[in-house]
Amino acid sequence: MTPAPSAFRDEAMIALLTAARVVPVITIERVEDAVPLARALVAGGVRTLEITLRTAAAVAAAEAIIAQVPEAIVGIGTVLTPMDLARAKALGAKFALSPGATPDLLDAAAEGDLPFVPGIATASELMAALARGFSIYKFFPAQQAGGIPALRALGGPFPQARFCPTGGIGEANAAEWLAEPNVIAVGGSWLCPTADIRAGNWDKITGLARRAMQ
Repeated sequence: MTPAPSAFRDEAMIALLTAARVVPVITIERVEDAVPLARALVAGGVRTLEITLRTAAAVAAAEAIIAQVPEAIVGIGTVLTPMDLARAKALGAKFALSPGATPDLLDAAAEGDLPFVPGIATASELMAALARGFSIYKFFPAQQAGGIPALRALGGPFPQARFCPTGGIGEANAAEWLAEPNVIAVGGSWLCPTADIRAGNWDKITGLARRAMQ
C-alpha cells in the first residue's frame, strides 16, 4: 500500500527537525538584517530557521534569505490562516509552523504538501491535529502551558506524538527539554536577541548558535 501524502509530509518534517535539534524563532524588523543574520546563524551551525510573520518586513526578509543564503533551510512561523500557509508555500519555504491551529488552518495544511507543524497546548487540540494526519506538534507556550510535566502527561495517551516545544525555552534549559523522548527539537528566540540584531552583533549570534549546537 502506498503511504498517504500526509505520511510523506510528516516524515519530511520529522527528518528536518531531528537533524536541526534547535530552531531559532526569528522576528526581523528590518529587511537589511535578514541575510547577515541568517549567515551568522549558519556560520554557527544552525541552518534550520523559523522566520515569523510578526512584522511588516517578514515576507521580504524570508525571500531575501531564501535567495541569498542557500545553506539555510527556511520555514515560516506564526502561520495563523490558510492564506498565511499559501504565502509560505509561494515564498519557497521548506516548512511552516503555527502557534495554534484553527479547523480551517488544519484542513488547509492537511490538504497541502508543505510540511507543517500545528501548535497545541491541550489534549483536545492535539486530537484535532492527530485526526487530520499530523504526528508532530509545536507545544506552545511550552513553559507556560505546564512545562516538561505537561509534556510527559501528554505522552501517556499519545505515545506516537512528537513535539517541538517553544516558549520559555532558552540556553539554560534547552538540553533538559531535548532529553525528553518525545521531543525531537526545540524552538526559541534566545539565539537571536532583538538588541543584537538591531546592533548588528553577528559574531555574538554566531557564538550563541555554536554553543546551542554543542
